[in-house]
Amino acid sequence: MTTIVGIRTKEGVVLGSDRRASKGFFIGSKITQKITKIDDNLAVAIAGQLSDADYMVKLVKAERNLIELRRGFPVTVKESARLIANQAYAGLKNYQPYFVELLVGGVDQEGGHIFVADMSGAITSEEFASSGSGSPIAYGVLESIYHKDLTNDQAKEIATKAVAAAMERDPGSGNGIDVLTIPNLSLVVKERRR
Repeated sequence: MTTIVGIRTKEGVVLGSDRRASKGFFIGSKITQKITKIDDNLAVAIAGQLSDADYMVKLVKAERNLIELRRGFPVTVKESARLIANQAYAGLKNYQPYFVELLVGGVDQEGGHIFVADMSGAITSEEFASSGSGSPIAYGVLESIYHKDLTNDQAKEIATKAVAAAMERDPGSGNGIDVLTIPNLSLVVKERRR
């Protein structure tokens, strides 16, 4: 039970989440971090069982580092999403599924990307996405406001509105909002030159 959102912008990507971790009808934590940075250019928003997601993220982070060391250049966002999806698929085929749905958001040489990876091992590329028990409400906000020319600041406002709307109606979402922005690589280079 949660609400996570991911938005691709002309300047990068934005991920948002609530902070509530539920254990059935009991609120287990009010300060849960559901957005995990993999590195400066990639992050994952987590819906589902946190222990499964934490294990998958750590495993994929290590695998990405090994691949980058072997081949000498960075793993793309799509390749990272595929690594996560492959791990999910392996769990499903071994009858030990990971009860998670992840939004993989990041930037590479091609720009910003949002991928949805679910427990079946499927991945889809999206302009914006939401997951968790509050996602039907969040999608209503995203569908009504999103456009392709958003800036990161505008997307932060939309992500905040989408999660806030979900928190109003979904008992599994609440206790505050976290938002993470990852700017395109070209923007980071320009900022460093100043």
